[in-house]
Amino acid sequence: MKTLNILPQETPVITKTKELCQTIIDQPGYQEMKKAIMAFLSDDAVRGQYQQLCEMQESLHQKSQEGTEITEMEMTDFEKLERLFMANPRAQEFIGAQQAMQKIEQQIQQYVRKTFEIGRVPDESDFDSCSSGGNCGSGCGCH
Repeated sequence: MKTLNILPQETPVITKTKELCQTIIDQPGYQEMKKAIMAFLSDDAVRGQYQQLCEMQESLHQKSQEGTEITEMEMTDFEKLERLFMANPRAQEFIGAQQAMQKIEQQIQQYVRKTFEIGRVPDESDFDSCSSGGNCGSGCGCH
């Protein structure tokens, strides 16, 4: 089966996307986020706590999905580990940086999605019904 190549390597869309990527990198806030992430990644102890927390969360989620009872001790252990992790300033900065990057990514996706939907560059009024609690539905990307 032949693969359909919708966008060749270098098109105006790709060029503008690269410009957007450079604009993101050039923002002062980006450098702060990157610094927080790199500090987290260089700290073996806090990274290990994060890994353990993620593994425990996944295990509890799997148990829940299977209908297996989660014991009070398991929940207490998870909450204790989570509090310990979140008490670390490096962990807090890492989580904050992740959330900030996700917010930027979501905003970009909303604009691109809305552009495809309405066939023009959206302005703020195109998002008003979503941001003001309008009944836009779950498919609009603002939820």
